[in-house]
Amino acid sequence: MAWAYLAGVTIAGVTYLLLPGAGQAAVMRWASTNVHNLHQDPVGCLVASAFFPSGSVGAWPLLIALALFGANRALGNWRTVVVCGAGHVIGTLVSEGIVAYRVSHGALPPAARFIIDVGPSYVVVAAIAVAVLYGGWLARAAALIDLGVLSFAGDIFSGLGQLEVAAVGHTTAIVTGAVAGSLAVWQRRAWQHRERRRRVAGPAMPEPRGSQAGATAGRRAADQADQPRPPA
Repeated sequence: MAWAYLAGVTIAGVTYLLLPGAGQAAVMRWASTNVHNLHQDPVGCLVASAFFPSGSVGAWPLLIALALFGANRALGNWRTVVVCGAGHVIGTLVSEGIVAYRVSHGALPPAARFIIDVGPSYVVVAAIAVAVLYGGWLARAAALIDLGVLSFAGDIFSGLGQLEVAAVGHTTAIVTGAVAGSLAVWQRRAWQHRERRRRVAGPAMPEPRGSQAGATAGRRAADQADQPRPPA
C-alpha cells in the first residue's frame, strides 16, 4: 500500500509540474477539498486532493516514505488504507465544516468557501501517529523527524487557536490516526492470536475407520437387544 500511494503521489506531482500555469490552477481548483467542492463533488475532490501535493512537490515523496512505511509495517495494507483514509476524510470534514459554519454566521467572508485545500499531509500525519505509537524504533525515529519537518518547516499547526483550516485539519487527522490506529492494532493482534491458537490446536483428527465400524456394530447390537422378543 505504501509503495502504491507513494507512486500515485509522485505521478500526480510530476503531471502537475508538466502542466502550464493555467492548467495547474485548474487542477488545484478541481482537487481542492473546499466547502464548495465538498458540496458539488465530495468523493472526487477527497480522492484527488490526497494525491496532488501542495507546496514543494519534490519533498512529498520523502515525507510520505518516512511515515507510511512504518505505519504499513505496524498495520498491514488494508488497515493502513482505512486508518490513513479516515485521517484524511475526517480531518477535511472537520476543518471545512468549521469554515462552512463560520461563513454562514458571518465570521468569514463567502470567498472562504473556495479556498485551495489540497495535499497528502492529512494522510501523512495520520500515518505518523500510527508509526510513533506502534512502529519499531527506526519507524518511530523516522516518523518523529517527519513530524518535526512538517511542524517547523511546514508550519502545519500555525493558527490552531484561530481555527485555521490547515491547523484544525492536521490536529484532527493526528487524533484520528491515533484512535483508529489503536483499534486497528488491537484487531490485528486479536486476529493473530486466534490464528496462533488455531495452528497450535491443529485440524480435528478423523476417527479411524475401524473404530467407526465398531461403533456402528455396537449401536446395531444395542438396537436389537431393545426390540421385544416374540412369545415362545
